[in-house]
Amino acid sequence: MLQDIAEEWQVTATSTPFTGNKTSVRTDEVVMPDGTTAKRDYQVHPGSVAVVALDEAGRVLVLSQYRHPVRQKLWEIPAGLLDVPGENPLHAAQRELYEEAHVKAGDWRVLADVYTTPGGCDEAVRIFLARDISEAEGERFEVSEEEADMEFARVPLAELVRGVLAGNLHNNCLVVGVLALQATLSGDGVDALRPADAPWPARPFTA
Repeated sequence: MLQDIAEEWQVTATSTPFTGNKTSVRTDEVVMPDGTTAKRDYQVHPGSVAVVALDEAGRVLVLSQYRHPVRQKLWEIPAGLLDVPGENPLHAAQRELYEEAHVKAGDWRVLADVYTTPGGCDEAVRIFLARDISEAEGERFEVSEEEADMEFARVPLAELVRGVLAGNLHNNCLVVGVLALQATLSGDGVDALRPADAPWPARPFTA
């Protein structure tokens, strides 16, 4: 079985030409295999979580949100940043599902761990499968900015898969999540997935 391998080339100098609210840009001078040095610019990201929330009817909870960099309103699955270094990703995913969709889930598994754009950003995302979903108690979380304009829907998994393959759906977490779930259900089943607290070397966490 193929497996990615941790490796780190020598960095002779580093700088941070830009620092934003959540992310920054770093420039490293990296020693290449032939001995030369090359500069590599990349975005430093805290990491993210995303949730494929599947209801008893086989529908996935999705939301539509405006994304300014690509000038599109994209259908996505609930997702958000790891706000605290070392934060347990399951706790973050539960928080995002509550805040964005006012939903809770009784069963959690890890669907996939991905690097979104490893050529230019170190963002790592853990995508969970959440089942046994129901409405959360209490008041809805107050949203603002782009989130205030979100639309919600529950869409059959097969319809989402067709949308991905037709080129109509582009959000990376949705694409990876629904295809991973389809592969899971067509293969060894949900019980073969990793547990929700499985180790995540890209973003180590405490219990």
